[in-house]
Amino acid sequence: MVGQNYYLITALPPLGELGSEPAMTQSQFLEHVGEESSARKSIESLFLSDDLLQRDSFLAGQIDQPRPAVLTDKQIRNEQPLPEDLLSAQEIEPQSQVGPDQLWEAYFRHACDVAGQTHNEFLGEWVAYEVGLRNALAWRRAEKLGLEPVDYLLATDLGSDEDFALVVNEWSAAPNPLAGAQVLDRARWNWIGQHDRWFSFADDELAGYAARLMLVVRWDRLSADRA
Repeated sequence: MVGQNYYLITALPPLGELGSEPAMTQSQFLEHVGEESSARKSIESLFLSDDLLQRDSFLAGQIDQPRPAVLTDKQIRNEQPLPEDLLSAQEIEPQSQVGPDQLWEAYFRHACDVAGQTHNEFLGEWVAYEVGLRNALAWRRAEKLGLEPVDYLLATDLGSDEDFALVVNEWSAAPNPLAGAQVLDRARWNWIGQHDRWFSFADDELAGYAARLMLVVRWDRLSADRA
């Protein structure tokens, strides 16, 4: 709702560039938006992607203190089933062992469903970009390892047909994994700047702010983990 969003958006703190201190946490942003906002479901869907990344990192022993915005601490630690509406996107049983690729395919299909249900064009375009980027990276990794690339792609029907060659080449030339992750987040940041519906005061603009905030928080988290 544009009228309601006008007050929500004008009351938000400005976000700095990547590398700046986050203006708020994702949980604080959800609290600001409120339970009744028509944009709430789309924003939670975006933040769920970061929660799942933290879950992967925690289960791999890379981080000790995940800070989820949507999932519970027990879900992050794999001590509680993931949300049923996420798993149902791939018809996964809540108690079953889910592989990383299967879970991420379920996530992207879930987010695509949410975009359709909420008529949030930004979220739908974001899903297409993320799937396209992820598959472009998977293709390059598989080629380097002498594997069949098509075996490592997911949700290809959802992906953007955008040309990712430049960002994949820069990522591939990065001197370390952190630098590679930052290359990808800069590409994501630039993409958001072209699609965030700035000054529309629609739900799409709130979702665009959420996507930017998620990157600022993640960049800050990666820098802290490195330190």
